[in-house]
Amino acid sequence: MGPLRSVVLCGGGTGGHIYPLLAFADCLRRHDPSVRITCLGTPKGLENELIPPAGYDLRQIPAYQLPRSVNMGLVRTPDRMWKAARAAGKVIDEVQADAVVGFGGYVSVPGYLAAWRRDLPIVIHEVNVPPGVANRLGMKFTKNVAVGFPHQPAQAEALRDARVVGVPLRRGIAGLDRAALRDAARAHFGLRPDLPVLFVAGGSQGARSINLAVSGAAKELARNGVQVLHVIGARNEPVSVPTDLPVPYVTLPYLSEMELGYAAADLMLGRGGAMTCAEVAAIGLPTVYVPYPHSNQEQKRNALPVVEAGGGLLVDDAEVTPAWVEHTVIPLIRDPQRLWAMSHAAAGYGRRDGDVALLNFVYEAVAR
Repeated sequence: MGPLRSVVLCGGGTGGHIYPLLAFADCLRRHDPSVRITCLGTPKGLENELIPPAGYDLRQIPAYQLPRSVNMGLVRTPDRMWKAARAAGKVIDEVQADAVVGFGGYVSVPGYLAAWRRDLPIVIHEVNVPPGVANRLGMKFTKNVAVGFPHQPAQAEALRDARVVGVPLRRGIAGLDRAALRDAARAHFGLRPDLPVLFVAGGSQGARSINLAVSGAAKELARNGVQVLHVIGARNEPVSVPTDLPVPYVTLPYLSEMELGYAAADLMLGRGGAMTCAEVAAIGLPTVYVPYPHSNQEQKRNALPVVEAGGGLLVDDAEVTPAWVEHTVIPLIRDPQRLWAMSHAAAGYGRRDGDVALLNFVYEAVAR
């Protein structure tokens, strides 16, 4: 199969859809700088903040949240969806797309519908169990389904025949050498090179329970020589941290260069989003996972395999308190041998080649 001339990528709404899309777009461009890459998005999605600055063409189309129950929204869905699909089809025709690759989010459905009507190859990449509602609909139009983790096909009937390719990761993370970058990363944040670092990040929105637990344990962490790099989340209130701590406790509202946080860290404490699980496993960063409690437990399912492999710990959100940080996190981060073993186990589970594996799958789908 020769190089693709034009590809439409669909994915929006959250970073979990957009970051793998961008990593895959970068992979496409590395392998063929002449390929035309067009991304579909909605006017209000996070994709507007991430895709254009990355240098990719973003076309806005109308997209509507799909109802999960029988209501008036469901009655109006067919008309709305075909309107969005017509808009997606105009983009596909204009750029003469050879294939549509979707990563989920409501904007993906119009892209899948438009590609199906044109008999174009559709490839779906899914990282969650159960699959998101948009990708579940898309699976009615294609058998070309790829997943990010080896546990997914066994846990969801819809994914039984999916190809495990891994999660496309940004090159800054997929190629990260934590040891080589550690001192520079710590200097970047004003951290000391000689003391352990706890990296705290509760996802793109932050996690209030984690924020309060770690900041509440700030004095005890500092007394034990543990530095903290704490990404609070742009939508969370600033945490209260004593100003007279003997070691650094650095807070940030948001961190775009996560690879620097990963490189600075000896241990991470965070949620169990699919991207987080894929990234920290790939680079071998020991992690304490605190899955988001108000959901269908997908974050717990994301984190459990790497924890079972020995690469991290799993704790319920309700258990995360300052006392828990003092009794569990501090002894762990002060145990280099245990951290080394967890790092080795995480790296053995994770993979760094998800972008290339997905690209090969796309080439196969187009050839078929």
